[in-house]
Amino acid sequence: MSKGITKRSENYSQWYNDLVVKADLAENSAVRGSMVIKPYGFAIWEKIQAQLDKMFKETGHENAYFPLFIPKSFFSKEAKHVEGFAKECAVVTHYRLKATADGKGVEVDPDAKLEEELIVRPTSETIIWNSYKNWIQSYRDLPILINQWANVVRWEMRTRLFLRTSEFLWQEGHTAHATKAEAIEETIKMVNVYAEFAENFMALPVIKGTKSENERFAGALETYSIEALMQDGKALQSGTSHFLGQNFAKAFDVKFTDKEGKLDYVWATSWGVSTRLMGALIMAHSDDNGLVLPPKLAPFQVVIVPIYKSQEELDKITNKANEIMALLRAKDITVKYDGRDTHRPGHKFAEYELKGVPVRIAIGPRDLEQNNVEIARRDTLEKKIYSQDNIADTISGLLADIQENIYNKAHKFREENTFKTNSYQEFKDILENKGGFILAHWDGTPETEEKIKAETKATIRCIPIDAEEEDGKCIFTGKPSKRRVIFAKAY
Repeated sequence: MSKGITKRSENYSQWYNDLVVKADLAENSAVRGSMVIKPYGFAIWEKIQAQLDKMFKETGHENAYFPLFIPKSFFSKEAKHVEGFAKECAVVTHYRLKATADGKGVEVDPDAKLEEELIVRPTSETIIWNSYKNWIQSYRDLPILINQWANVVRWEMRTRLFLRTSEFLWQEGHTAHATKAEAIEETIKMVNVYAEFAENFMALPVIKGTKSENERFAGALETYSIEALMQDGKALQSGTSHFLGQNFAKAFDVKFTDKEGKLDYVWATSWGVSTRLMGALIMAHSDDNGLVLPPKLAPFQVVIVPIYKSQEELDKITNKANEIMALLRAKDITVKYDGRDTHRPGHKFAEYELKGVPVRIAIGPRDLEQNNVEIARRDTLEKKIYSQDNIADTISGLLADIQENIYNKAHKFREENTFKTNSYQEFKDILENKGGFILAHWDGTPETEEKIKAETKATIRCIPIDAEEEDGKCIFTGKPSKRRVIFAKAY
């Protein structure tokens, strides 16, 4: 099955596209720029969603749902916010169709024009803060800690499955607080939640940092992000958390009476991750044979494939497989038994290798006689014979080892592809010939960042939270700088 996949070394972009389609994750739809997420791809997203939802609730958040359509006037209330999304908005202007004159089709009814156009949700700050105005009167009503799982539309000219589509799935948190300090604490708490999820579940090492002014979310006073490095040396922003100050509260006149009886505007945050995480998962770990999935996010962690020649052999193997599955499920290990008689074992092996199933167990008549099974690891492609005794403990240990190994491999790649430079010429050489993260001094001005981007296509991915102060000179202007920032080309 991997024969149809372009090698990463030949064409990384095509390798990615081949993998998404051939591993049955998603496909392009009839609607330009939109995708169909297929069952196997959606099963991975469900795992991502379930774990994040659990983590959100553990930090005190609740789920709600707000409308898909947002009145245009709402966007006019926060100038910086609307400017950031204006070019990406899909707009509903009419509410009815009618039959064409020849009766062979339909057309927009010109008499059904909306009094006010509706924007298809690109993000929900405006519609949510309009609701918060009715929910908040006193400090007793705060904080409000709301998350929404939804779809959004940001009209894209160049699209790519999972990484950039006109419609995508995501979660967006929107919180309201009585003080600036509480809102900042929330913003940092949530970027830490994202980092913990990325590293512990996606096996994806990330760097936490703040965005430069140019890269900040529209309408935010500060944006925190987690940045990951893909195998082609490009960065992928994998989650963002925004301190919105009182901008949206002022735009929608959301005030509250504090403990001293004074009237003040509410402090806000928003934060989100999307199906872009699927792209990160694919690009950070997979190889020329197909997907490599971390066990914690694999739709099923183990697949059992019977090898037989007769129905009698199959029946015996199936009985043993059922015993093993019961033991694995008792340890919360997800397992699938593939007893299809329409495909040979070799075809099944190739299919599950392509789909990134972490552990594959093969059982044949000889294995039954010798009380053994053959186990193949997807991360290393290693095959080994194991005893059926204590099989659940064996598999549990293997899954933990695979999860750790995938993370360590990605971390080693990032370390080997992170460079430090004080020279603009060397900076350009690294970008051209190696890629990766580049730690360099910057004078702190948007103008310098724009000039570097125009010349090299590299942007400041983040200013690392744990970056130590270090006197230096900007690689571009030579002006003084107090710390290094991370530059990279990015998706």
